[in-house]
Amino acid sequence: MPDFCAAYGCSNERSLQTRTRGVTFHKFPKSRERRRHWELALRRDDFVANDRSLLCSDHFHREDFDRTGQTVRLKAGAVPKIFNFPAHLQWPIATRSTAASRRAEENLPEVQQDDPPPDVEPPPDVAATGEKQPSRKREASDHLYALPSCPKALKAKLDAALKTVRKLQREKSNALARERRMRKNMNALLEELKDKNRINEELKDKLE
Repeated sequence: MPDFCAAYGCSNERSLQTRTRGVTFHKFPKSRERRRHWELALRRDDFVANDRSLLCSDHFHREDFDRTGQTVRLKAGAVPKIFNFPAHLQWPIATRSTAASRRAEENLPEVQQDDPPPDVEPPPDVAATGEKQPSRKREASDHLYALPSCPKALKAKLDAALKTVRKLQREKSNALARERRMRKNMNALLEELKDKNRINEELKDKLE
């Protein structure tokens, strides 16, 4: 019994002629889920593949094949996508091309990843250090010059600032007073040394 391609409108038959053209034939997957994907891709009403059902290589992309060995094989997860459908069958079919969907088609367990999804990018600081950075709102509240919203707290903060200013002014006045006393004592000492001829006028001017 001749073997024909099960695709809609395809007349390829497994023969020496098609083999010469480089056409290969492939059975439907044994996995029920993957086999159903192939059946839906054919868009043939009520079509159910059996163990003898075949699809030829004309309905797969070049990257779907593994040609490393002597036998041309389809890669795991390959789904037929190339068809010549009539107008009434032209409707979009969802292709499962992501890594997760291919793993589902191959009945492999999906590996959970802790990384964020590709379309969500973490803030630069978080991506670089891996640590959670404080929010802008908290940064503002922690700022040295942040003003409290409560009037009493604002007054207390103002009073504390004024107290600090007055303290610094007193310290400055005391420092100036000490400087004046030291200068006065030094001048008195220089005059005493001059009177005792222990120092001349030129040296006195330099010390002053």
